[in-house]
Amino acid sequence: MEIRVGPPTVTIHADDQFCVCAANAEISSTDEQGYFAADTRLVSGYRLKLGRARLVLINSAAVAHHCARFEFTNPVTTGADGLRLGEHCLHLRLDRSIGTGVHEDYDLTNYSRVPVVVDLEVSIESDFADLFDVKDHRPLLRGTLHSSWDGQRLSVGYQNDQFERGLVIEPAAADSPASYANGGLLFRVELAPRQRWHTCLLWRPVLESGIGSPPENCHDLTGSSGYHQAEREWVSRATIFGTSSPVVTQTLSQAVDDLAGLRMHRHDPQAAPGGSPAADSWVPAAGVPWFVSLFGRDSLIVSLQTLALSPRFAVGSLNALGRLQADDYDDDRDMQPGKISHEIRHGELAALKLIPHTPYYGTHEATTLYVLVAAEAWRWHGDRAALDQVRPHVERALAWIDSGGDPDGDGLQEYRTRAPHGYYNQGWKDAGDAIAHPDGRLASLPIALCEIQGMVVAAKRAWADVLDQVYGEYFVAARLREQAQRLADAIETRFWWDDEGTYYLGLDGDKQPIRSVASNAGQLLWTGAVPRERALRVAGRLMAPDMWSGWGVRTLSDRHVAYNPFSYQLGSVWPHDNALMAAGFRRYGLDEEAAQIARGLFDAAERFSSRRLPELFAGLPRDDGAFPVQYLGANVPQAWASGAVIQLLTVLLGLEADAAAGELRVRPALPSWLTDVRLEQLTVGGASVDLRVSRGTDGTHIIDVTRREGQLAVVTE
Repeated sequence: MEIRVGPPTVTIHADDQFCVCAANAEISSTDEQGYFAADTRLVSGYRLKLGRARLVLINSAAVAHHCARFEFTNPVTTGADGLRLGEHCLHLRLDRSIGTGVHEDYDLTNYSRVPVVVDLEVSIESDFADLFDVKDHRPLLRGTLHSSWDGQRLSVGYQNDQFERGLVIEPAAADSPASYANGGLLFRVELAPRQRWHTCLLWRPVLESGIGSPPENCHDLTGSSGYHQAEREWVSRATIFGTSSPVVTQTLSQAVDDLAGLRMHRHDPQAAPGGSPAADSWVPAAGVPWFVSLFGRDSLIVSLQTLALSPRFAVGSLNALGRLQADDYDDDRDMQPGKISHEIRHGELAALKLIPHTPYYGTHEATTLYVLVAAEAWRWHGDRAALDQVRPHVERALAWIDSGGDPDGDGLQEYRTRAPHGYYNQGWKDAGDAIAHPDGRLASLPIALCEIQGMVVAAKRAWADVLDQVYGEYFVAARLREQAQRLADAIETRFWWDDEGTYYLGLDGDKQPIRSVASNAGQLLWTGAVPRERALRVAGRLMAPDMWSGWGVRTLSDRHVAYNPFSYQLGSVWPHDNALMAAGFRRYGLDEEAAQIARGLFDAAERFSSRRLPELFAGLPRDDGAFPVQYLGANVPQAWASGAVIQLLTVLLGLEADAAAGELRVRPALPSWLTDVRLEQLTVGGASVDLRVSRGTDGTHIIDVTRREGQLAVVTE
């Protein structure tokens, strides 16, 4: 069974614009639908009629990230000439493509044996609601609307104080003129038998940056713009994956395609004097439809996941987030000097400062992840100039970790929201109810999560290596390692839960343990901050039936009083969470457990539409003949769900790079269901190789280097 995620909608997206509509192309203002640009819903209503009747939908689908096709025929109706028109004798094809605006193509063909005269009516409404209001089902008209028709185009505008948005609807290349009445555009269409009629409708958003330019070409289903060419160029330069499993190969291909399609061009690198911007250094949106923006935590996690796909992918996120790094205090935004931002928005609520996302800094581990990603990305790209560029941001992030990240100076990392409209929880599980005691009570602030401690350990150790090897700053490196070890020791004394064989979820505001069995301990293993004997016990606990659903590890034990498989983070399964756990398992030699997680997620991907893993899915147990159950409202595609697929293969291959030394280490542990993996143009620094890794029936591996370009030694164990 193929599982679609969410209600039966069609979603297309490009850059920071997206359109969500019903399967018949209609848009309803009362649903989570619309055409959005810069976090504003520019089209809130869309209906299509032939005469006085709604068209009959035959089929529809998004045929690429940026475009969709809708196929219609007619019901029994009366033409504009008063003659009866039998059903299914007209065909309407609607193609809708999105860029910095929307281009619609309408093609109406008469397959009857007689001439027909019909009216095609397109009704479009605009409410200019903020994305947050739409998502919360409370769209409000805070400002004023105005519209006008000049005989050539329909213009709709919105203003609330200094915040202005607009939309221009313009018919183009029309075979008959448009008129405007009753809130809709009307086309009188006269067709002889087998004759076709065409018009375009161009939706031009009016934003702070100016008026948008929709895709130029009609029926542009393949993408002909420079943006699409840049995405295709990135894919052509990234690592190419092939495996013995068609499902795994298709899932990987879809993930790469989705990561390319999530590119946000507003964060593209600027060209150096006399040069051109790096095609492989750019930033993905966090997810479609609700996270089409720069998210600190998400971008950095994706950067770590995809180092083997495109080593410089991380550089774009590091530079974009570095530009937004906080340099002052602002409690209304949980902002402190050195912090890396959580999320930035550009809609009405942000412009009027009714939400703190300008940007908002209410995330704890994004600052730590910045340090870790800078160090790990260096190991893959080996670009000293890129490293030097981010180093000042890393040093400021480290300073925040030791100050704002540890507000009471007890050596533990903990978070507390200060912003009136900020997030209560500021770890990756940032839902308001995500961190609970065993009786269901919410943990009090400030909270010290177990995995955040481990991330600091990993980040300081990784940056210490950079200081040693690149900058020769041995004393500073030694101090960082000493600090990391003290925190690692504190994890063992303050967080170990011997009765359950795992680590406490965290410590609450009274420094009391949060005795809830959760997936967070799995991410702690990923950081490598704990001793092997305890890591083995944690892995066993995470793979126990109350945590392992059959598709993946749940975020919370199904024995917990707060467990709900349909919740956001109290028992659901998150692909990125599981991929990080799998990486932790392999770090400690738990190859079978890592492969079990990979198999569960690839099995789930096989059953999801387009072999595309969603942001999360329900934590219901798997049984014979089962399929994964969707989480309503999940983002699809979602960047770190796509990145999880890449990371899983990297984990099974045991890939580690040292670009400065010209080395690629391969330590494979392929399972019996994945006996052959081929990588083409895998890049480390300025070199690249083609590899083939094969698993024999006895579990041994053969590693063949089939092509090598540049100086790169492939080291196997």
